[in-house]
Amino acid sequence: MLVDHTVGSVALEGGAIPLPRSSPERLQAVVRATRPVWADRYRAALLGGEILAAGVAALAVQSTHRGPTTPLLLWSSWALVAAWPAVLAGVGAHSERVFGTGSEEYRRVTRAGLLLLAVAGFLGYAASLDLPRTLVAVAVPALTGTTVLLRFAARKVLATLRTAGRCTKRVVVVGRGAAVLDLVGALGRARHAGLQVVAACVTPTDRVAVAEAAGLPVNGLDDVVATAMRHGADTVAVTSASETAAEYLRRLSWQLEGTGLELLVAPGLVEVAGPRLHIRPFEGLPLLTVESPRFEGWRRLVKGAADRVGAAAAIVLFAPVLLLMALAVRATSDGPVLYRQERVGVHGRPFTMLKFRSMVVDADGRLETLRDENLCDGLLFKMREDPRVTPVGRWLRRLSLDELPQLFNVLGGSMSLVGPRPPLPSEVARYDNSVRRRLLVKPGLTGLWQISGRSDLPWDEAVRLDLRYVENWSLSLDLLILWKTARAVLGGSGAY
Repeated sequence: MLVDHTVGSVALEGGAIPLPRSSPERLQAVVRATRPVWADRYRAALLGGEILAAGVAALAVQSTHRGPTTPLLLWSSWALVAAWPAVLAGVGAHSERVFGTGSEEYRRVTRAGLLLLAVAGFLGYAASLDLPRTLVAVAVPALTGTTVLLRFAARKVLATLRTAGRCTKRVVVVGRGAAVLDLVGALGRARHAGLQVVAACVTPTDRVAVAEAAGLPVNGLDDVVATAMRHGADTVAVTSASETAAEYLRRLSWQLEGTGLELLVAPGLVEVAGPRLHIRPFEGLPLLTVESPRFEGWRRLVKGAADRVGAAAAIVLFAPVLLLMALAVRATSDGPVLYRQERVGVHGRPFTMLKFRSMVVDADGRLETLRDENLCDGLLFKMREDPRVTPVGRWLRRLSLDELPQLFNVLGGSMSLVGPRPPLPSEVARYDNSVRRRLLVKPGLTGLWQISGRSDLPWDEAVRLDLRYVENWSLSLDLLILWKTARAVLGGSGAY
């Protein structure tokens, strides 16, 4: 990359890219972006909930205290009502940037609880105060947990509002045409994240194509601020294409100073997120460190143990249901109760997957006659009204109850409670190298595909979700997927 300072452009392969124009006169003409009203209302609602929760905690401390009510008991418990919101604000838990997405909001609430415990412990020791033990050992931890639950509930409300087009940030996407279209598509699919693309700024050769494909107003790379102000945007998202080279991005960040516009940079690692990404300074140069995914180690041992314990507990819990479903399958159609099918597991090892039989006995033989009715655009076969499905089988599929026998696969170690969808050998034979990464972990009884639409998902989207799980696996992600699976199953979307 060469920087031509005389003409204000970056010389890149394929042509020079104009740098964003920046001058004192232009900066003075920029109208500072206003803080959205919804953020103030959302923050006020959170603050009200925190004060109420702290007040309940204070009353609980006083009511459960054994002995006479002392001034120390009163002022220390009621100080919690003022201290808790103040500490949350101090650690940034009221910042708009943590509202609604990611785990940073929960981490900051937890940090506030630990900080409040440390302050209470220090004051008790330094000032020789006999603070109520229920305040330190019970009230603060309980208040922290309650606040996390309140944030979770508030986030659900916010996600619903954002999906409906409210409480969103208006975004201008900047970069090369293909990268811009990819980011616009990703943000469009994740409407609950609250990033609404209102315009794009691309290279001159990409303007027409992006405008037609995205249906957005499109301007040049040197008109970012003007475009943002014209469309009432409050965020600029820059893609990782070559147009976002160091010089261009530096000039753009300078241009955005004083405008109130937030600058986001997409690293180009769409399926890599969370704990694997870190910013590390090397001699003053910040670099994005991407850790390799870990498929072995103590976390895998914990996952394997949790899988077997969870499967055993679920089998015991659902034993009456399993028995009733087995009787229903046996009594309503000829053939075995269980359907056994060869699937491919971790590292390509085949195993026999169990399901309650939901189709007629000769379903596999009748598959070729139904190929023209396939709704799936990839390697799978799906029909909304498959004539091979029995009446009981249709009900079992609707609630995903036909998959419960896979708990025995989990108990035996060939499957996991959470993981990619278990593929057929015929599918694996047609995998390319990227899709084959799904085989690096055990297939799961549920997964990101289960909570994101199931059979309604296009093939590419289902693969993308499986690869995202493989790249970003963690115990906390497994717990989140298990939590969301129940809602997806009860909703019944994509199950047929």
